Amino acid sequence: MSANTETLTLPATTREIQLASRPHGRPVPENFRLAESPLPELQDGQVLVRNLFISVDPYMRGRMNDVKSYSAPFALDAAMEGGAVGEVIASRAEGRAVGDTVVHSLGWREYAVVDAAATAPARTDLAPASAFLGALGMTGLTAYAGLLKVAEFKPGDAVFVSGAAGAVGSLVGQIAKAMGASRVIGSAGSPEKVARLLELGFDAAFNYHDGPVAEQLAAAAGERGIDVYFDNVGGEHLEAALSTLTVGGRVAMCGAIAQYNSTEPTPAPRNLMLAIGKQLTLKGFLVGSYWQHMAEFVETMSAWLADGTVRYDETVVDGLENAPQAFMDLLDGANTGKMLVRL
Repeated sequence: MSANTETLTLPATTREIQLASRPHGRPVPENFRLAESPLPELQDGQVLVRNLFISVDPYMRGRMNDVKSYSAPFALDAAMEGGAVGEVIASRAEGRAVGDTVVHSLGWREYAVVDAAATAPARTDLAPASAFLGALGMTGLTAYAGLLKVAEFKPGDAVFVSGAAGAVGSLVGQIAKAMGASRVIGSAGSPEKVARLLELGFDAAFNYHDGPVAEQLAAAAGERGIDVYFDNVGGEHLEAALSTLTVGGRVAMCGAIAQYNSTEPTPAPRNLMLAIGKQLTLKGFLVGSYWQHMAEFVETMSAWLADGTVRYDETVVDGLENAPQAFMDLLDGANTGKMLVRL
């Protein structure tokens, strides 16, 4: 194909979702804008990617606020960002050819000009492209590193996972079972999600809307208690876990979705003092500090997916214009597994 005919077929603009205003509390549709922007000319070392799937994730809620955090806030009147997987349709980079499938961080748009060094190959021989935003991507590494490296899981541990039907939580529970947990307990927000957790091999699961979390967790854990708590929710769930953890228990603090839309400071668990007498370890973590385990993770997870040890769910919404609603629905718990937007 000559350079001229290739150029004729390449898009000059992209549709994208911009941050129109910063939310106060729960995001609303008016905080987002569907816009069209020119694509920059491809430079040496860059690729043009047609996005196939984009990821919407709870952490993005924090980036909508203009506050200093571990991730820079989204800029107003500019395209939002996030995980995406797509097909290279033009390349001026060694090692990236037209037709390659890659993962990158310029989501929330249909086309993206990306530095090739900021892309990673999606091995579609191992799993469908979408899995590289979920079970074989950042989501999966979060579950794997959080459980094994942060919470220092060991065979025989009893594990409790909150937000257990979500993208990360559902993988945490299955990894724990695969690695020899004595018991895995999950909490979720609907009877359908509870049923799904039992299908995925959780030993017990409960709907946190059915009564106090502390009472339901204590009943599920029994006298044995729990050794590890993987926290995606914070709030009442963290308080309940502190009461149920055994001496020397470990907490991997991954997220606090119960508090993301709060407009006032949220109180700490009222029983935090238990951490002293029980000699607990509470450790917050960001997956970015654990990239060195990515190769080990992909090798292990690929084998688990191939033999059915681990299964993953996706909730897929079609159309870039529906990405804001998918994100708002995610914060309300409408997803089972990974929430994705298919373009």
